[in-house]
Amino acid sequence: MTTPATTTRLVEDLERDGIAVIPDFLDREQLRSMQQGFDGALRCMRWNDVDGYEKTEPYRHMVQNVLTLDQGFVDLAIHPAVKEALTTYIGGGFELVEAKGWLSLPTMRDFHGWHGDAWYDQKQVTGIPREVKLAFYLTDVSSGYFEYIRGTHRQQAPRPVPGAEVANVPSSEIVKAIGSAGTMILFDTSGIHRQSVPILHPRRAVFYNYHDPSVPLQREDIAYYRYHPLLLNAAFLGDLTEEDRRILGFGDKTNYIPHFQREPKHESFQRTMSAAFDTKLRVDELQSRVAGRMKRVLATRTR
Repeated sequence: MTTPATTTRLVEDLERDGIAVIPDFLDREQLRSMQQGFDGALRCMRWNDVDGYEKTEPYRHMVQNVLTLDQGFVDLAIHPAVKEALTTYIGGGFELVEAKGWLSLPTMRDFHGWHGDAWYDQKQVTGIPREVKLAFYLTDVSSGYFEYIRGTHRQQAPRPVPGAEVANVPSSEIVKAIGSAGTMILFDTSGIHRQSVPILHPRRAVFYNYHDPSVPLQREDIAYYRYHPLLLNAAFLGDLTEEDRRILGFGDKTNYIPHFQREPKHESFQRTMSAAFDTKLRVDELQSRVAGRMKRVLATRTR
């Protein structure tokens, strides 16, 4: 349950520490429905006409476009407390520019070490523009939890941070976001953070990214088309206010790239799998034709 005091606390915590954590941010029914939608996307990897998760590394299954999965994901993105806090902290021009989640798999490896999130073109932009991410746990998290070093936001341009640089940071200055399903975390992405290790149990979480889309993006994100306009499910958009539509990017083509085609990374493998799948379809077609012929022959003999 959120109140005006919740919004005030969110802003105060963001300004002071760079991070704010609130448990039980949505009601249990919303959470349950979101969990079911997210789990459905994790049934299998995306393949041909079967939607699912994407995989670019061994330790995470990524679910893109979570706003299409369940009403709760949209409600979370434009929750009144979130909107008010971000308007105060970022300014009135912010939008939700990315909405995805992932299943983190058990591992002892620190595959996603300490860092601040690089996203803007540091050659064109003076100062550190404000960007906030919203993290939301879909499972109870007691390992592989989110960690954030208090007060490191807006101190330096975002970059990977070697472990040696933070080795002497007192434990009291590190926010360890252990929490139950339904925990919401807002954090300034310029602050130093990571997913902790080891990850002993699978972790399901979604991450929303908010910033002003007029800020020039770094070249890597343009090439990847990372902050493309959101994909939305019309069934979930019935009660939007004008402000909600602005936050979700309705009509904003700032970072839209017409006819974008991502450069494939595994062309030989993809060609091999496509050829194998094409062969399977041909075999299926042949089997169907043979089965149909046999059926007709049997029908003729029984007349």
